[in-house]
Amino acid sequence: METVVFILMILVCFNFMLKQTYRKRWSVVAIAIVSALFVGLMWRYAIEQSKTQIADWLANPELMQDTAVLLTLEVALQMSFCMLAAHIQTTGRIRKRTLWLYRALRWFPGILIFPVLFSALVALIFSFPGVSFPLVAWSMAGAVLVLIPAGTYFLRWLLPEKDLRLELLFLGNALIAILGIVATVNGRTAVAGISEVNWSALGGILGLIVAGIAAGMLLRRIKLHRTQRQKNS
Repeated sequence: METVVFILMILVCFNFMLKQTYRKRWSVVAIAIVSALFVGLMWRYAIEQSKTQIADWLANPELMQDTAVLLTLEVALQMSFCMLAAHIQTTGRIRKRTLWLYRALRWFPGILIFPVLFSALVALIFSFPGVSFPLVAWSMAGAVLVLIPAGTYFLRWLLPEKDLRLELLFLGNALIAILGIVATVNGRTAVAGISEVNWSALGGILGLIVAGIAAGMLLRRIKLHRTQRQKNS
């Protein structure tokens, strides 16, 4: 389990750096400063943690389910950014609402990086016993302040094609979603299975599916009819 969580943390850091390649320089510097201040100021809380407590957190089903919700929201927002970016690059006419939504998602840096930084700070403090806690924290903060812009520019130099970076960002978030299920659920299910079929519930779901398909086909016919009328006029 700890190995899966470690891989998940690496993917979160990689996707965070990859997302920064779509932001402007001053915004990259701003998020680097915020991250560095977060690391430097959280040492008082980091020293209160222990390896036993972290292991208990990983074994807590309620906490892991809450983490799964947060992870799902993060992945959904990042994937929405990827799909909107691809839509903007391939379509000709862009609505203002779509453009504003794309800009809002582009400015969203992600919140999973902060738990990852906190976990790294705790691990670093455990690795240097006897060293001043503020010294360790602010040394890591200085490294974060340098590594975020440097890593962003390195990825931008290594992968100059925006399409390739966008595809990697989408696939990375998909992998985070898969590993997040493994790491947070860990073989547990929130609802116990049953051996009997609830026919009324099954019929209701099938009815909703049929109604949705019919509504989609009707809306498509109306849209095609309006497009044809505009071409004829």
